[in-house]
Order: sequence, then C-alpha cells, then structure tokens
Amino acid sequence: MQVTRAALALAAWFLCAVAVAAPPGGATLPQKEWTTIRKVIGDQLVALKAGDGTKALTYAAPGIREQLGTPDNFMRMVREGYGALLAARSTQFLEGAVIEDAIVQPLRLVLPDDSVVVALYQMQKQSNGQWRIAGCWIAPSTVQST
Repeated sequence: MQVTRAALALAAWFLCAVAVAAPPGGATLPQKEWTTIRKVIGDQLVALKAGDGTKALTYAAPGIREQLGTPDNFMRMVREGYGALLAARSTQFLEGAVIEDAIVQPLRLVLPDDSVVVALYQMQKQSNGQWRIAGCWIAPSTVQST
C-alpha cells in the first residue's frame, strides 16, 4: 500500500497533538457523541464493504458529496485510495480526540497480511445535529498484529 507524504504528515501531527493534548477536563466530547461518531463510521464501513455507494455516501459531509458527485465516483475513490478500509480483516476504534477544534476518530485496521494501519477520520457535526465524515487519512501504525 502506498502511503503519501500528506498521510505521514497528518499521522505525525495527530500523534504529536495527542501527546501534548490538554489534560483531562480539556476540550473533549461527551461519550454519547463518541458513540454516535463510531456508529456513523461503522455504518459507512458496512455499506462500503457491501458495495453500496449510495448508502455509504450518505455518511459523508456535504463537501465530500459535492466533490465526488455520484455514488459510483465515491466507490471508485474508496477502492483506489482507501482499499485498506475494504480489505481489513479486523477493526478497532481507538480513543478519539478534539485537536484545535477538529474532531478526530482513529480506527485501527488489521489487514489480511497482518500489517496494521490507522484510518484517521475527521468528523463534522451538521446543523441538524448529525455527525458526518469530513475526511479520512490512512496512516502507518507502529502496532504489530498478533
């Protein structure tokens, strides 16, 4: 899998930000919000693995829907750039973080060859209160699969 410099930079930024994040009591979200965010991501993953681009696209933020336009374009983008999401043999949500007002939910992906990557989801709360996926970056992980 090809890892872009942007993905590496984002992963480094995320890991550094988590390391220096505000102590307990700092900016965070209630557990109910994290649960909802994880459900949105999980539901999109189910739709992606089923090949249901129409449903998967409903979990994307408006900017992504406008940029890609059609479910077919969305699925093509996922297959070409986010194959790890489709190929993962197991997933595990890691602790989310609020970093400079960005809501980031990491998801550990164990691939069929036992390599591990992390999908960093940027989430966006819509005016109607629903959470939507505003971006996703696949980054290498230092964790080894057992």
